[in-house]
Amino acid sequence: MGAAMPRPSACPACAAAPSAEQLAEVSAPKEAHLFLSLPTIHCAGCMSAVERALAATPGVHGARVNLTLKRVAVEAAPDLTAADLIPVLERIGYEAHELDPGVIAATATDKAGRDILMRIAVSGFAMMNVMLLSVAVWSGAADATRDMFHWISAAIALPAIAFAGQPFFRNAVSVLKHGRLNMDVPISLAITLAAGMSLYETAQHGQHAYFDAALSLTFFLLAGRYLDHRTRAVARSAAEELAALEVPRALRRAADGTEETVPIAQIAVGDTVLVKPGARVPVDGLIAEGQSEIDRSLLTGETLPAYAGPGMALSAGEVNLTGPLAVTVTAAGQDSSLHRMADLVAIAESSKNRYTSLADRAARIYAPGVHLLSLVAFLGWLWVSGGDVRLALNIAVAVLIITCPCALGLAVPAVTTAASGRLFKRGMLIKDGTALERLAEVDTVVFDKTGTLTLGRPDPINIGDHPRRELEIALALASASDHPLARALAEGARAAGIHPAALTEVHEVPGHGVEGRLGDQTVRFGRAAWVGAVPGAVTAAWLRVGQGRPIAFEFADHLRPGAQQAVAELRARGLAVRLISGDAQGPVADLAARLGITDWTAEALPQDKAAAVQALSDGGARVLMVGDGLNDTAALAAAHVSISPATALDAARVASDIVLLGTDLAPLGAAVTTARKATRRIHENFAISAGYNLIAVPIALMGLATPLAAALAMSASSITVSLNALRLR
Repeated sequence: MGAAMPRPSACPACAAAPSAEQLAEVSAPKEAHLFLSLPTIHCAGCMSAVERALAATPGVHGARVNLTLKRVAVEAAPDLTAADLIPVLERIGYEAHELDPGVIAATATDKAGRDILMRIAVSGFAMMNVMLLSVAVWSGAADATRDMFHWISAAIALPAIAFAGQPFFRNAVSVLKHGRLNMDVPISLAITLAAGMSLYETAQHGQHAYFDAALSLTFFLLAGRYLDHRTRAVARSAAEELAALEVPRALRRAADGTEETVPIAQIAVGDTVLVKPGARVPVDGLIAEGQSEIDRSLLTGETLPAYAGPGMALSAGEVNLTGPLAVTVTAAGQDSSLHRMADLVAIAESSKNRYTSLADRAARIYAPGVHLLSLVAFLGWLWVSGGDVRLALNIAVAVLIITCPCALGLAVPAVTTAASGRLFKRGMLIKDGTALERLAEVDTVVFDKTGTLTLGRPDPINIGDHPRRELEIALALASASDHPLARALAEGARAAGIHPAALTEVHEVPGHGVEGRLGDQTVRFGRAAWVGAVPGAVTAAWLRVGQGRPIAFEFADHLRPGAQQAVAELRARGLAVRLISGDAQGPVADLAARLGITDWTAEALPQDKAAAVQALSDGGARVLMVGDGLNDTAALAAAHVSISPATALDAARVASDIVLLGTDLAPLGAAVTTARKATRRIHENFAISAGYNLIAVPIALMGLATPLAAALAMSASSITVSLNALRLR
């Protein structure tokens, strides 16, 4: 049959499933934990429908959907398998794939984010209490009363600082062990010296203590750290997602003809593996027996299900659509093509992670400068005061606090958070903290075709050109098949008010199409060669009645909303636009012409896409990759910055830096504009921070600022950069 998009797949390992103990380690021996990927869910209604359907399934004890990860975790009886649950979800209209729980067990909650929030709460609560106690000192409390308030403040502040400041202290100690400096070193020194100086002043019955300054410093810096963490919260590695999609088990046929389900690790080269219709191919191999059609879109993006017969090669991750196959294994597990793709993604991700943010680059210069300035202040005042260590240390602490990189720490995350909020309103979710900076730098955009520039759904375009009788026969045959083109034609014909003809002996011929009898005539609906037709450039399925001429039913994949606008706006902003697709030459050329894209490549394999993106990068280009399939994942990870639609495969969404939440591509142009504005705001914040230091540092060096005044000035600079960031909204 002609071109098609992948239909909702059955279980990746549709063979007889093993016990729960083979799926994952479980806490209770009488309960299985199953995980299914749900790439088509998008709202709370989907969550509710999935959970209700699973809860009503015998043997299911509980089901919980994670909408962010598009995954459902199921607790079930040990004899229940993913193969039993996937048809339940497909009956209510949701595509489902089995995930290997052993691979994704470590993925889950945002422990780091909760940890920072807890430390913010502790430092904020302690700061407010110490400030209340400080009011009494500012109001004139003296001698023993003042000392009592200072000691109470110390009892509150010191444990709070020791707990809340741990992220800074740990990082500072770690880099110092390796003989380096980063932003956390001056931060830790400022907090420690402010607290230590306050404790010294309290012990010496001093008039002023600066516990509130140390706490406010900790609080503001933690707030900046949390903003930065939120913008960097990528759920998990794309390589892990790819590995989780690998089929964990296979149905092996022994030499004596018996069949057994075994883990992939036990499959060896030369074994015979059985792949049932609807199942994902678990290994690389050659077809020994059977005929079918293979959906290769997951790996290549090709929308045409390919005929598969004896002697043809299959790759792990492809989906067997129509007929049972026996496959002789040539590679399995870590040697399979799917696993090699995961390795490509991991390599590309590590390369992307070497990108240094503007804040990190500024810190390389800023951190040593702060220490040097504070040391100069201490030594200078120690000499001027004739050896007054107390005065020199107070001024050095004030200099260290006033130059503490709080504003610098907020400069990037405050802008990123504001820009992320703006883009979220337009339907784009920023997943990586440096994504906006990288998006502002792009000069080349590479698009995938199917599912990215198009919706990935075949629609009949010439139903009205056929006589009603032909449509009735075609509908009767198409209704007997699950092929994507057959389903699309059946839906279109029913919508046009057509009723199926009365046929007999209707059956599907794997790899070819559907055959039946109309009176004494044989009728066929399927591939061009099977019905005696010559295939054209347009995607089509063919009908032949008896010995009559073959009749073409043509299909087209509609453009995604906003695709033309996005391409036009990106080109208007001076970006080069390319199209690289795994689809055949005809459909790719047609789409490129419709969008005005002159630079396009067809029939590209996953490694070809990644290599093309890498070649552009090596030539000095900053590439934005927009794609949605497993075949795009390596290219997404290799690009300078990447975007995937929310309907994309899990692995593609995870490999991308930005997720397009809706179906409209129009926001792409606005995203580039917002990213460029955000970068300007970041530069402005750096300028504000530098200007603040030019004014405040001389005041502190002259001894005109106490540590408390320095903390207030530092807070004012932090608020200023935050307000500047909000201008993006």
